[in-house]
Amino acid sequence: MRFRPVGLPGPAAAGAVPADRSAELTAELEPPLALLEEAETEARTVREEAVKEAARRRQAAERTATDIVEQARARAPAVREHSAARIRDATEAEVAQVLAAAEHDATALQSRVERRTPPLVERVVAAVVEDLAAPQDELREGGSPQWAPGG
Repeated sequence: MRFRPVGLPGPAAAGAVPADRSAELTAELEPPLALLEEAETEARTVREEAVKEAARRRQAAERTATDIVEQARARAPAVREHSAARIRDATEAEVAQVLAAAEHDATALQSRVERRTPPLVERVVAAVVEDLAAPQDELREGGSPQWAPGG
């Protein structure tokens, strides 16, 4: 090197050329800045691809959602029919239980009526026979027998 670069501070050197700091900085920063530009280009490409991929996925999700809704609408009548059949079966079983209980109660009531009616009929017949056999002077005021209401 014929001329040695010299810079401040300090006393001026004899026979020297001032240092070109901007050229040195440019030479020093040029390779990292070139790499940075390359990274920025790559990042921009990645972002653009990500936007395209997001749009593709969104469209696929919309198609999937539409398909699911269509399938659900297609299955809805069958599901309704199945639900109605289950409810109908449950209702029929409940009706059968209620009818069986009512039939049991009716049978018990009929049995009780059959047990109680003959003694009641005998009491009524006896009271009527007694009333008919009684002399007319034993009737209560108003002429009604004892067993009659108000008698």
